[in-house]
Parts: sequence; C-alpha cells; structure tokens
Amino acid sequence: MYDEQMNGRERSKEQGQLEQMRLLAAVRLAQAVKRRHTGARLGIAAATSNGFYYDLEVPQSLTEQDLAGIQEDMKRLASSRSSLSWRRVAREEAVRLLEASGEHLKAEWVKGLDQDYPLSLIEEGGFMDVLSLPLDAVQLELPAYKLLSVSGAYWLGDSSRPVLQRIYGAAFSCSSELEDYLAAYEEAQKRDHRKLGKQLQLFMFADEAPGMPFYLPKGTVIRNELEALSRGFLQKYGYEEVRTPIMMDRQMWEQSGHWDHYHENMYFCELDHHQFAVKPMNCPGHMLMFKNRLHSYKELPIRFAEFGQVHRHEFSGALNGLLRVRTFCQDDAHIFVRPDQIAQEIGGAIELIKEMYGIFGFEYSLELSTRPESSMGSDEQWEAAEAALSEVLGHSGLPYSLNPGDGAFYGPKIDFHIKDALNRSHQCATIQLDFQMPEKFGLSYVDERNERQTPIVIHRAVYGSIDRFLGILIEHYAGAFPAWLAPVQVVVIPVADRHAAYGAEVCRLLKEEGIRAELDERQEKLGYKIREAQLQKTPYIAVIGDKELADGSVTIRARGSEQQQQLKLEVFLSRLLGILER
Repeated sequence: MYDEQMNGRERSKEQGQLEQMRLLAAVRLAQAVKRRHTGARLGIAAATSNGFYYDLEVPQSLTEQDLAGIQEDMKRLASSRSSLSWRRVAREEAVRLLEASGEHLKAEWVKGLDQDYPLSLIEEGGFMDVLSLPLDAVQLELPAYKLLSVSGAYWLGDSSRPVLQRIYGAAFSCSSELEDYLAAYEEAQKRDHRKLGKQLQLFMFADEAPGMPFYLPKGTVIRNELEALSRGFLQKYGYEEVRTPIMMDRQMWEQSGHWDHYHENMYFCELDHHQFAVKPMNCPGHMLMFKNRLHSYKELPIRFAEFGQVHRHEFSGALNGLLRVRTFCQDDAHIFVRPDQIAQEIGGAIELIKEMYGIFGFEYSLELSTRPESSMGSDEQWEAAEAALSEVLGHSGLPYSLNPGDGAFYGPKIDFHIKDALNRSHQCATIQLDFQMPEKFGLSYVDERNERQTPIVIHRAVYGSIDRFLGILIEHYAGAFPAWLAPVQVVVIPVADRHAAYGAEVCRLLKEEGIRAELDERQEKLGYKIREAQLQKTPYIAVIGDKELADGSVTIRARGSEQQQQLKLEVFLSRLLGILER
C-alpha cells in the first residue's frame, strides 16, 4: 500500500510538472506570435490533456501554413541566451501592468479571478505575460511539442464578444510520446466525422441554422437503421414508445426544476401571452403522461421510451460537428417503478445497453456519479438512491469507478464510457435514479392497501444523443460502416451499355429483398466507377459483363479486398442476406 501511495505521488508530481512545461510552451507560443505580428494581444493560455493552446487577438488571420514559422521562432526564443524572468505578482498590480501595456483582454481575465489566485509575472525584453505558474517553472525545459492547428474561439466563450485565434499544440515530456500521439492524431484527422460526413454525403450544416444538422438521404438511412435497432430492443425489454410536444409552458419547467438548474441552456418564445420553452429534455413530458390517469401498483413498472428532438443552447465556439450541436435526437426512456423494483429494472437497463453495445463491438467502462453541489432533494433520498445504484453495480460484477459530485441535479447516475477504434473515450449511455421529479409533479399510484404512493423514476438512454453517437460511429469505422448499417450496401456496375438491362434487373431483385442497392449507369470507365464506389466505402461492388450476362451471375468485390468472386445471382443474394442479419 505504501509503495502504491508513493507511486501515485510520483505520478502526480510528474503530471504537475508536465502541465507546467505545457504552459511554458504556451508562453513561448504567445511570445513568438507577438514578435511576428505587431498588434497581437494576449488572451487565455491553457494546458490540455495532450498539450496546450493560447487564444490570441491577431490583426491578420492565421492559417495552418503559418504554424511552422511560429514553431521555429519558439525554438529560437527558447535557445537564445536571454531568459524569461519570473516573479509573483498581486492581482491589482498584474491588472495595472497589463492595462498599461495594452493587454486589455488579459487584464479582464485577471480581474475575473479570485483574489487569492496565485499569479506570476513573466517578462523577457518587451514581452510580458501573466499566468498561474510556480516560480521554479522558469527553470524547466520546453517539452517535446508540435503546433497542430488554428481555429476561432469567442473571447471567454461568449458569442457576443470578439473572435480570437486559438492555436493548439501537442506537448509531451519526451519525443517518443509525442511521436505516438502525432501518429494517433493523424489517424484521427483521417477519421474526422465532419470530413467523412461531407465525403460520404451524410449530413450538412448551414448558416441559416447554426449548430443544427441537416441529414442528407444517406445519413438519414443510417439514422433510421439506428432507430430501428433500438426499437427492436425496446420491444424485447417491454417499453412503450411515446411522443411529446416540442414546446411546453414555462411553468412546467419551473415545476420540474429545470428552470432553476438549466434555464440558461434553454430556448424560449411567447404564445398567447405565456412564455413557452423548447424542450431540452423529454422527462417532464413523460411525467405528465404518467399523471394522465391513475395507476395501480400492478401496472408498474411502466416504461416510456421516446426518440425526442431536444434543443439546448451551446456557445458557437463549443460547436463540433455532430459531437456538439444545438439540437439532437435523444433516445430517452423513463421507467416508473415501485421501491422493490429498482434493482431489477436498473439491472435490465444495464443488460439492454450491454446487448446493444455488443453489436457495435464497443468496449466500455462504467462510472457512478454522486450528488452535485446544485441539487434537489433531502440527504436521505440521495443516500438511498446512491446506495441503490451501488448495490446493483456490485451485483452486476462489472467494474466501475466513482465520480463524486457529477450526478444530475435530481439524482445519481451510472454512465457508460465507450472506447472507439482510436482508444478514445466517449460518455454515451446513462442510467439515472430520480426520487425528486415524481414528487414535484405529484405523481402517484395506488398500492395493495389502496393508498397513494409516489413512484420512483429511472431515466435511461443508450445512444444518449443519436446524432453524437453517429459522429462517434463515423470515426470508429472510419466511414466504412458494417454492411447492415451502410447507406448503400451494393453498387451494381455494368461494364458496357449492352449489360445495362441485366444490371437494372440485378438491382431490382436486390431491392426487392430489402437490400440497399444502386445502379451506376454513368458513361465512365469501369475502373473509375469502381474507384468511386470504393471512395464511398460501399461494402460490395457487383460488376456485370459479357460472362455474367450469359450465365446469370455477378462478379463481387468486397470492401477491403482485391480479390473478386463470380457467383450466381441467387447464391450472392442468399449469402448477403445472411451477412445482413444482426
């Protein structure tokens, strides 16, 4: 145990030192930019889990082509004989010095810090910066680093404030770690769902609806397949699908507690002199549906599920393709239970999630999040809810970690973190236990003694956001979806005009069997059409020439294989239908 504690302390010390080195690299970055661009002004520097970034106000727009020159300047500054000077500085003095040097944005940032926030003044020549770094950080060497990208970022994340230029860099304690990260980063760039979404014609965004995805025909096919998969499990596990309105009266959101805890992230409008809110969540609507009539204890559990479109305000700078949007479809469910049904229903929700994630081949880890500072309900209720989730997790045999203070405002939760092909973690599925909202809505059922009792609600989602899940899948599969999920499963390519009629017949027969097939009749060379189908990552290409026309066959090329196989059409159909069964 002693050795483990010492190792933990050493790791913590090393991590703290690496963070300081990353901030030191950010200082050199700012220094290099200010030397290259007269009039550049400092914003905010930050260390990240993989490096650092600096938000800077630069008179001219920077591009990724500028980064190599900036990086060379950083190296020259670090190797020059002059060195940075470092001293502690009080907040008031830091603000005065920054404002005197024209660094008004940085001065504003310092003003917003707590009075006792430790600050260091960093100077070299005419350069000055203020950061929270210990005095001995000046003695550190720069880490192994590489500037990666530049993007826009609103000052302090506020869309009404100026757009600054955020320069990102990767930084690690040694060059081998940096090289490993850069290899993974390059692969991630190839898999970027925004690029692949455009290449594969899955979805688009428009200035007329910022942060709100438009699904093109092929993307809609995938969305529909994901929903169909989920509906099969809803039926298997005894859920009833429902739909609720997109807008509801503000009073209801006050009653649910969302107004106090979430109204800054909601959209509002006025109808008939009443303020309405566009729903950010489905749960209050499901509470109203349960309350619509009196229920007996024999009816419970009642499981309502909804593919509900929700809207949540996000700052423009936080938007990120499908991974961070302002409207998304939530595969939400609410299970109304008696106290004696909690363990069984949570266990059933865990089994459902495990089955669905198994289809995609995801590995996952579990996390139990407990009561946050801003929450509703009594200590006793929270203790009972957290104990119930801990007990179910214990009986499940699944390992889990504790995430203190990160529960929902109405109850603790179990989160599933999936790992994609690049070993990145994404929180998707969640199971939340709620004693609060049923009380707020006055929900009740009649027990065996003919007395009114308040049900308990289990909130449950598997995809979480179908939009975000699709973005994760695009990157996980690099756009090469399994055949059952691919928007086009077979492309039929006639070699010449004389093969077109048979090609059309093959395509028709495939479609009759429910296979998503397309006929490529364009007047292009065969190699070009095959290459186009490969770029679209189509699972199967069926080529038809003289031999295939003569004997009623097709020549099949499977994605990722250079080998071709000639098969009778009925044999290909039979094999394909077997492959498409999940």
